[in-house]
Amino acid sequence: MIVRSLEQPLLDSLARFPAVALLGPRQAGKTTLARIIARRVPGSVYLDLERHADLAKLGDAELFLSRLADRLVVLDEIQRLPELFPQLRSLIDRARRPGRFLLLGSASPALLRQASESLAGRIIFHELGPFDVRELKPEGAALARLWLRGGYPSSWLAATDEASFEWREAFIATHLERDIPAFGIRVPAATLRRFWQMLAHVHGQLWNASRLASAFGAAPPTVQRYLEILEATYMLRRLPPWTANLGKRLTKSPKVYLRDSGLLHALLDIRSADDLYGHPAGGASWEGWVLEQLMRQLVPSWQLAFYRTAAGAELDVVAEKGRRRLGFEIKLSSAPAVSKGFWQAVADVRPEKTWVIAPVESGYPLAKHVDVFPAHALGKGIPAG
Repeated sequence: MIVRSLEQPLLDSLARFPAVALLGPRQAGKTTLARIIARRVPGSVYLDLERHADLAKLGDAELFLSRLADRLVVLDEIQRLPELFPQLRSLIDRARRPGRFLLLGSASPALLRQASESLAGRIIFHELGPFDVRELKPEGAALARLWLRGGYPSSWLAATDEASFEWREAFIATHLERDIPAFGIRVPAATLRRFWQMLAHVHGQLWNASRLASAFGAAPPTVQRYLEILEATYMLRRLPPWTANLGKRLTKSPKVYLRDSGLLHALLDIRSADDLYGHPAGGASWEGWVLEQLMRQLVPSWQLAFYRTAAGAELDVVAEKGRRRLGFEIKLSSAPAVSKGFWQAVADVRPEKTWVIAPVESGYPLAKHVDVFPAHALGKGIPAG
C-alpha cells in the first residue's frame, strides 16, 4: 500500500472540523484513501452515492443521518446530491462536534460554491491529486517512468508503458464524455478534446486567448471558458506572473500547464521514454512535471509565480511566504547550464536561495545561494524551511 501524504492531514482536520471535504480528479485515489480513513475511525459509515442502495438510504437524509450523530459518515461522490448541503449544515448545527462528515467529490464550480456557501465555518477543503514524488520516492528509471506515465494510480501501476498509455487514453475520453457533462457543462466532447490537445502543444507557454482563439476558430471568450472548464476539473493549472513593482516591464499573462504529465504525453502521442526524450516538448513537459511537484509540496503555505521581463530576465518559479522568497529554475539536463537571463532574474528578484532542479545524480553549488538540486531528492522534500 502506498501511503498518501494527505492521510495524516485528513485525520488532523477531522479532529478539528465537523465536515472535511476531499476533492480532486476522478481516479486519483480519493475513495481508497477515504476507506483507509474510515477504517481508522471506529464505527464509521461509508456511503457511495453512485450506488442505488446507498442513495436510497438518504431518501430522508435528515432522519437517517441524525441517527449517526456520534459517528463519522463518509459521503462519496457528493456532487451527485448537491441538495444535501443545507441538511448537513442543519445536522452539524444541531449537534456540533468534529469529525461528523467526510465528503468526497470531483470538483466542479457548482460543487465548490454550494459547499462553501452552505457549510461556511464548518468545513475545510483538501485536494488529492495523483501520486507525487513524496509518496513514491522514485529514483533512476522509476523517476523517468513517473514523469512519462504521470501519477494516476492506474497509469503508474500498469504492467507496461503501452497499457499505461491505453488507460490514459480511456481516462481522457471518459472525462470528456461522462465526467464534464455530469457537472452540467454542455460542450461537445470532440470540441473540448481538440482544445485540450491544442493546450498540450502550448504547455508551459504564456496564455494568449486571442491567438489560441484564432487558431481554434472561436471567439476569445469561448476559449477562455474552455480553459476554465479544464482548470475547474483539475486538468490544467495557471501559473501567474510575479508582479512586484521593480520599475521593469513585466510579463502580465499567466503560463498554462497540464497538471498531469501522463495525460499531457497521451495528448501528444508520446508513448515511451525514448519518444519523450527526443520530443520537442520534452523540456516543457519536464518543467511542468517539476512545477507540479513544487506545487504539491509548497502550496498553500507558499505563493508560487514565475518571473519574466521584456528584457529577457526569467526565473521559472518564484515562491513567497511572508517576507521570505525562494527561486527555482527547471532544466532537463544532466549538466544544467543557466543563461544570462537567469542571473539577471536572480538579481532582480533577490531570493534568499535559488535551486536549479535537474535530473542529476547529486547536487552541487553554482554560485553563492544558488545550487543545482537533483530531481529525485524532491521525494525527500524541498529544503524550503
